[in-house]
Amino acid sequence: MLATLAKRTLLVLTGPFIFLFVAFIPTLCGKRPGFRGWFWRTVSRCCSWLLWFLDVKVEISDAAVEALRTDQNSIIAVNHRSHLDGFSMLHVIPDEKWVTFGAKKELCEAALLKRGFDGAGLLKIDRQKGRDALSSLTDAIAEMPKRRSPILFVEGTRATKPGLSPFKAGAVLIAQQTGRAVRPFVISHSDTLLPRGKFFPFKGSIHIDVLDQMQFDAEENTDAAVARLRAAMAVAYDAQTGETTEQT
Repeated sequence: MLATLAKRTLLVLTGPFIFLFVAFIPTLCGKRPGFRGWFWRTVSRCCSWLLWFLDVKVEISDAAVEALRTDQNSIIAVNHRSHLDGFSMLHVIPDEKWVTFGAKKELCEAALLKRGFDGAGLLKIDRQKGRDALSSLTDAIAEMPKRRSPILFVEGTRATKPGLSPFKAGAVLIAQQTGRAVRPFVISHSDTLLPRGKFFPFKGSIHIDVLDQMQFDAEENTDAAVARLRAAMAVAYDAQTGETTEQT
């Protein structure tokens, strides 16, 4: 109990400085060669510190980490249970694997964060523009080096019910149009540790499954492809949680 209190007190004292460093260092150094690779490795270390402060552990197999180490030409599709999800993913992704996130336009254009997010290479998602937003996102991903993968939350927002929520088609459509594979990430138990409305999480473990890459040809029916992706992720999620994902 005392150790937990000490960790959380230290987090309250140091957390704002870590956040400011991560948020503003791209403004100063974002155009230097090799910056983005260094930046995301640094963010990964910060996520690991945060989870240590919060007494949150992440379970992932050595085989899954090795698969990520050599992963190429993929889009990472992940379910979304709580605000711990992004931190947990970056904690386990090895240095050899480069990633970036898709984030809603409103967040990317926040006054204090805009230049930093641009420097970090976040992908801006304008939900109001529909097909135009998808087209610009597809173009940006097509130009990425094969080593870097965008991370897209396929449910669109945090799930509120047992099982996986219905999936948005964006990740599959982009895969069909760019020729990239989809690498499914399945996160379990993060919502148990940090339910909606709670500020500090409970102590415990989050589980991450990394599935094999899935290919989606341009000729495949998109709705059927999305259903195939969701079914594969639901098998892993339901096995970890004991929940049952409804078919759509």
